[in-house]
Amino acid sequence: MSIEWVNAAIEDFRAWGRSNGVVVDADEVRLLCDYASDYLDVGELADFTPVTFEQLLLDIYPRKVIAPPESAAETVAAARTLVDFLLQSGEIGTKMAGRMRAKIDEIAPDMPAALADTTKFGMAKSMFGAMGADALEAGTPYAARDDLTAGPRRPAAVGAGEVCDCPGCAPLPPVRLAPPQEVAQAVREAGLLHDAHRVLSWMVDGGHAPTLKGRLRARDAALAARELGVAAPALAWEVALAVGLAEASGRTVSAPRGPGPLSTRGDEEVLDLWAGTVAFLTGASEADVTGFAPVDRELYAVHDMLYRLHEPLAVVALREYLEEVSAEDDEPDAGGLEAALGVLARCGTLAYEHDAVTLTPHGRWGLREVYSRMGLVAPVAADPAEGDAEALIASLVAGVPAGQAERDIAAWLGRRPPEEAAREILAAARGTAAGTRGVAVTLVDRLGAEAAPAVREVLDDPELRPHALMWLASHGLTAPALTPEEALWAGVDALAFVLPREGDDPDEIAGDLAAAAPSAQVIDEMWQVDHPDVAEVLDLLGRHLADRNLAKAARKAAFKARSRGIH
Repeated sequence: MSIEWVNAAIEDFRAWGRSNGVVVDADEVRLLCDYASDYLDVGELADFTPVTFEQLLLDIYPRKVIAPPESAAETVAAARTLVDFLLQSGEIGTKMAGRMRAKIDEIAPDMPAALADTTKFGMAKSMFGAMGADALEAGTPYAARDDLTAGPRRPAAVGAGEVCDCPGCAPLPPVRLAPPQEVAQAVREAGLLHDAHRVLSWMVDGGHAPTLKGRLRARDAALAARELGVAAPALAWEVALAVGLAEASGRTVSAPRGPGPLSTRGDEEVLDLWAGTVAFLTGASEADVTGFAPVDRELYAVHDMLYRLHEPLAVVALREYLEEVSAEDDEPDAGGLEAALGVLARCGTLAYEHDAVTLTPHGRWGLREVYSRMGLVAPVAADPAEGDAEALIASLVAGVPAGQAERDIAAWLGRRPPEEAAREILAAARGTAAGTRGVAVTLVDRLGAEAAPAVREVLDDPELRPHALMWLASHGLTAPALTPEEALWAGVDALAFVLPREGDDPDEIAGDLAAAAPSAQVIDEMWQVDHPDVAEVLDLLGRHLADRNLAKAARKAAFKARSRGIH
């Protein structure tokens, strides 16, 4: 960003406004100048053209700026004021000003739709937007109009009553944490702290000396790598010094915390050491942690991003993010990024597999501790196992990692007798949408025949009855047979349950449908089912059925369903 010319331009703009009695939006105009400088090679005010405004307002803003569509009017007004300033300050002539104003008038009706079009969002904007609309509400310490290409940053020092407006200061989402004893055990068994302790013991027991500056000698690092199998002994030694496991005075090494291995240290001490390790990693923006500059510069940003997301991040998305924040001559290549992620996985903060990356449970625990020590509010999400069925179902509908979902379900069901659990789950499912009902039905499917009395209680509910009848039959219990209408309704309801997943994994849905595709006769009858999602279900079949004739029949049936007013 060309800071100097933009700063000078904004000062002149403010002075022009004061001298002419014009109320100016200097912040908005600064953003226009910043983006013009960064992305359109504008090096001075005289470089602005009508095309500059078109690219800024219809291309760059929608990609880079988190702002609601209704804010377009503010930006357009600022652009018009900027044109007035450019004309009166002599940067442009009357004809150019006229063309600019005409172009802005042409842009104004289209900008709200452009801001709302998610297909235009850049990767950084998309990922931060996915962190939740709560971060964009007025009054939160998050500038909704901030340039997210900078990535999350360590909070800046601000005075009393001031609010830091960087994305890294957005309210942290509540997170689920592994039990402290599990975190401590994971840290003892592997990771950077484990390596740091091994290198320290090797240095002390082997009589090795650091350099005069306290660093690990190159020949000792190579020897430690061979003898200990530690991938990055120099980094491990830096951690040992940073967290207080080791002290180096000249060429003398000491262990202030004692020589005992991690396996003999209490959970509280291990967790304290691990928090220091994570702080070292995420604060080491100038250090050569992974050997890959784009990642090393963004260590805090990457960890912060993964903390805020509630699901694994695709490596291709992370690469695109790094490309947005990296210098043009230092863009991340595939091999370098994947090698860097492998290093962080060995450090213990990230899990990297199957082309996706996420925080480990102990990485998440440690990062939350870092936030807390920085004075940030880092809330812990309530444990659904301690709440009612409605809370559990809401958590599962919102989406949690598969492993965590399994633990939550097992814990919740384990605290209740089967009949009580089924009764509570089915009560929470009455009158709900297909997605919520589907989650409830899958939970009851885990229960044995002891839950039958509670299941029979919902036979009077037209939406739950088909599922209850199938459950009773699957457990070999006496129950009325499903009518053809009920069987058809249950089929539509089951497909409606997967509708929200279509965007996440269309290939998996297509594979499932290929394995159990409804017949042409069933599809022809589906449109008559009185289900609120029947048209959308038929659309789903029309998009994903491999058999072209069946797909065409599904699309025709969807049209029929809509024609009779079923939506």
